[in-house]
Amino acid sequence: MTSLPHLTYVAAEQKSAEVTDWAARVGWLVGLALFVALIYWLMREGWKWRGTLQGDLPQLLAAPDEPGAARLTMSGRYHGSTTAGQWLDRIVAHGLGTRSRVELTLTDAGLDVVRPGAADFYVPLEALREARLDKGIAGKVLTEGGLLVVTWEHGGRLLDSGFRSDRAAEHNEWVRTLNQMINKTTETEGAR
Repeated sequence: MTSLPHLTYVAAEQKSAEVTDWAARVGWLVGLALFVALIYWLMREGWKWRGTLQGDLPQLLAAPDEPGAARLTMSGRYHGSTTAGQWLDRIVAHGLGTRSRVELTLTDAGLDVVRPGAADFYVPLEALREARLDKGIAGKVLTEGGLLVVTWEHGGRLLDSGFRSDRAAEHNEWVRTLNQMINKTTETEGAR
């Protein structure tokens, strides 16, 4: 058993302050900052490269001067566009990869997509192929049926665009109405 005076002596020993190597700390911080900057730069270059690869996609259409009366309107978020059936293959050309707020308007002529702060576009009724509920697009995953996905054709390429309404209960009505309009257009074109 150790004596109490010995423990008191050990506890009272002078300890030197820890030596701080500021040069090493600053070096590590600068190295970390450069690493983060490199990662962001590589991500940006990858985004630009993807846009270059998708450069064959034609310019997006603008809404016609007289689109007709609105059948449905929706406010919400635009989550991006992908190659149809490939929910992770984001299309970035012409700003289609930029997430934003959205105002959707469906008319007898087509779908008008107005995005504050991003490029607006218009999908004519003849280009619409399908509407469905899904859970994910372009890396964004929501609850089952939480995303309105509209499939459309542009420049010979099928695209899926994902929208989420501020009122998710609207999605079913959008799917039903869009698919009815698409089927009616297909039947009319087939009769020619």
